[in-house]
Amino acid sequence: MPLVFYKRMDDVYADELARVAKTLEVDAATATGFVEADRSLVRFYLPAEARWATIRGKAAGLGEKVTDNLRAIARDNPELLGVIDRRDFNATEGNQRVLDDNTLASLINILSEQRLGLRDVQPDIIGRAYEYLIRKFAEKGSSAGEFFTPTPVGFLLAYILDPEDGDELDDPTAGSAGLLIKFALRHRAKVAAVGQDRRRPGPSDIQHPVQLFGQELQADNVAAAKMNAFIHDLRADIRQGNTMRAPAFVNADGSLRTFRKTSANPMWNQSFTPDVYENDNYHRFEWGIPPSSSADWGWLQHMYASLEPGGRMAVVLDTGAASRGSGNKGRNAERDIRKRFVEQDAIECVILLPENLFFNTSAPGIIVVATKPVPGKPRPHAGEILLINAGKFFEKGRPKNEMTDAHVAHIGELFLTWREEPDVSIIVSQAEVVRNDYNLSPSRYVASNDVDAPLPLEDALVLLAEAEEARIQADIRLADVVHMLGLEYPRKETA
Repeated sequence: MPLVFYKRMDDVYADELARVAKTLEVDAATATGFVEADRSLVRFYLPAEARWATIRGKAAGLGEKVTDNLRAIARDNPELLGVIDRRDFNATEGNQRVLDDNTLASLINILSEQRLGLRDVQPDIIGRAYEYLIRKFAEKGSSAGEFFTPTPVGFLLAYILDPEDGDELDDPTAGSAGLLIKFALRHRAKVAAVGQDRRRPGPSDIQHPVQLFGQELQADNVAAAKMNAFIHDLRADIRQGNTMRAPAFVNADGSLRTFRKTSANPMWNQSFTPDVYENDNYHRFEWGIPPSSSADWGWLQHMYASLEPGGRMAVVLDTGAASRGSGNKGRNAERDIRKRFVEQDAIECVILLPENLFFNTSAPGIIVVATKPVPGKPRPHAGEILLINAGKFFEKGRPKNEMTDAHVAHIGELFLTWREEPDVSIIVSQAEVVRNDYNLSPSRYVASNDVDAPLPLEDALVLLAEAEEARIQADIRLADVVHMLGLEYPRKETA
């Protein structure tokens, strides 16, 4: 992937040198001198000794030369430090090269056959090729699959968020920036569609493109995200860090920065210790502390706190996040947080996705769509929730099922036009959700005869872990009471 990025960067740099020469009516050498003096004339500056031509046709010492070139480019472009210079193409394992020079030379020759400049390929074409590589990487293992959301799901999120000129989108679990990029591509498609109508402004009249922000924990993923954005001819502010413990986007006064739109596919049922929520300084978890075994409703609360009034969020979560705890006697942390979301009329829509879409699980997943009302102004369709069962909207594939563009458009339009469709979508009142003990699972209401599907094993494990947490806390409280009475209470061993 860094080699594809390198080739794209070199071809774009050549295009920009040609543009400078044409604009200033000078020769190529003079244009290069101008760029060396004022590097703001180009996206990224490439020193002559690090151009792609210096590695093409080279045999001996190729791995070392590629590594040196990428490090030189990073030194001249500080925003690429830690992005393109993270790999040593001369690395060895067990006294053997990981990638020998002959194989590397073959790959460079293949890439050299294609020009990837601004006029040669559209950003979406080269971007999709780049995402194809990321997807293939994700298919190799569950750990890789955690940071890549299937392309159709990403476009569905973008369709739902319906980007407008000047929108800011934040993804607190950015991964390889797929959701951010698809949001921008959806905006481009809308602009192009407007331009086809001569009665309305065209693309040249659009003055405010969308702005992209993201935070990601893993450094390799941050690098992939920044490269992915450039490949698509986009700029994105991607910062490394733990969003839950230390949000990267804060205001000067230390408060949490808010955005018009947020979108994410956080790791499902992620474990966080209670101190993450209890020691929060940003007032993100005032509707309840999730169980340690599942941060799903922790992520939803973080994203809701990151929304400006009138903003909308779309989040991919484990299917069980919509229903765990409903119908059970006694307290349940997730059900109680869902209750607060429903009572505040924050939940707009819940979409059940098809099975076997995601690379690290066969579970279907859901999309929760929420909005933060403007004070004193009810949201559109106040008091109603749209539930969509899209479980049949897929084509069988290997190794994974896929949703087509038509499927994505169909589901997206159901939400944007807010309509019911037999056996697919239904609009329910807040009162009906309350009667069902805040169960938001679409399969509960759509074409299921009010019968829930069997509880998935992973959801059962989450509930079991939550029950164990509750038992331990109750045991501690009981022991304290017994101790106050002057009696001895044998504490149970905990696993």
